[in-house]
Amino acid sequence: MFSLALSLDPKGRTPMYEQLYAAMADAIREGSLRHGEKLPSKRALCAQLGVSRSTVETACELLLAEGYVESRPRSGYYVAEYQTVAAAQGKVLCVPQEPTVTMDRFLNTENRPLPPLSTSAVDVSLFPYASWAKLYKEVVYNSPELLQRGDPQGEAALREALVRLLSEYRGVRCAPAQLVVGSGMETLLDQLITLFGPEAVYAMEDPGYPALERSLRARGRELRFVPMDSAGMDADALEASGAGVAYLTPSHQFPLGITMPASRRSRLLRWAAEREGWIVEDDYDSEFRYGGRPISSMQGMDRHGRVIYAGTFSRSLAPAIRLAYMVLPPALLPRWEAVYGRQQPTVSRYEQTVMARFLDGGFYARYIRRVGKLYADRRAALLEALSGIEGLRVSGADGGIHFLVSLPRLSEAELLRRAAEAGLPLRGLSEFCHRVPAEPSTLVLGYGGLATKEIPALTERLKTAWAL
Repeated sequence: MFSLALSLDPKGRTPMYEQLYAAMADAIREGSLRHGEKLPSKRALCAQLGVSRSTVETACELLLAEGYVESRPRSGYYVAEYQTVAAAQGKVLCVPQEPTVTMDRFLNTENRPLPPLSTSAVDVSLFPYASWAKLYKEVVYNSPELLQRGDPQGEAALREALVRLLSEYRGVRCAPAQLVVGSGMETLLDQLITLFGPEAVYAMEDPGYPALERSLRARGRELRFVPMDSAGMDADALEASGAGVAYLTPSHQFPLGITMPASRRSRLLRWAAEREGWIVEDDYDSEFRYGGRPISSMQGMDRHGRVIYAGTFSRSLAPAIRLAYMVLPPALLPRWEAVYGRQQPTVSRYEQTVMARFLDGGFYARYIRRVGKLYADRRAALLEALSGIEGLRVSGADGGIHFLVSLPRLSEAELLRRAAEAGLPLRGLSEFCHRVPAEPSTLVLGYGGLATKEIPALTERLKTAWAL
């Protein structure tokens, strides 16, 4: 029995519930706990492990939230479907030892105001300007060596800081040698397109990120638009598409706001391993989640080295901070080195060093907690205010800084027209659909740049505009 073989460390730095959750999630991923198998009762786990009921309950709630288990009324928890890849089908790649794409194209870095409900806006009112300036001054005055040529992959200090950050908060498994730092995700995506070669066929989420389509078409790459269902990219449609590279936003899909459960993640990881394909995991908006803690990355679940994890600070910190990063699987590192290993870094060494100190000094973590609370409060106030519009439905609001609203009594075009006449330009869901039809009467609302005090008046304008 799995629970009898499990040992927890009550003196460890990791909370007991997280140790229990991680051990059970690993057992499900590795096949020790199989689909349909009933977990021991909470009482039995408490007795066998010598832990409190709250420890077991919290661990089970995390497993349930991430889709590893399912709850059956008056019966208990059962292992959800999770597909593994047999070792014989491909060598498990180890993390090398020392000797993302993303949505930031939607972010507006020009000095002009954005509409209040824009999906591009972020709030920088809480940005720790004084701390950032102090670090920058220290680096400029005390590090003249940064005027010399730097490592094309990025400063060692920053890559080491990113490894610590991603391991702690996103469950990413990597070494500093796997990190590549670039001046925005456009730069890194362009590198990936080169590494995959001209014959690669790309699968994109539909609805999904339109700027990615423009980038790929500009490079003459072949695309497949794969529809979404309630769990994310449709796995059957992906397998039938003939694509070899899948671009995903599993943490908070843009624009639908879906968080991909573990069962679907495992299915797509199986596709990548069996096909010897690649998954580009754009960890878009993963910093902000309101229905529980963020779900671990797909890269951390990958045991076959098929996931490229990508992220940026443009969304979480400020649009003007053009610093992004990706974690390359071991198999891609020689390709990257051969093509880009002699180039200059695309981000200033000073900015990279400041960011490394910003991360290691705890400034970033504190800022994310503060701005995350700001967004959570703003989201709650906006949802409360919108509830006064009769017939309005909201979806995709569990994370990020945008969600969808639907009002069936009016068409999408009519909703957009009336809102624009009220001085509130919005975006319809159809704008992000490529081949699939959009859900009727549905709009995408962002609240990153919306001041809380503006919410009552703004929603009154919408209520008046959309009244029959």
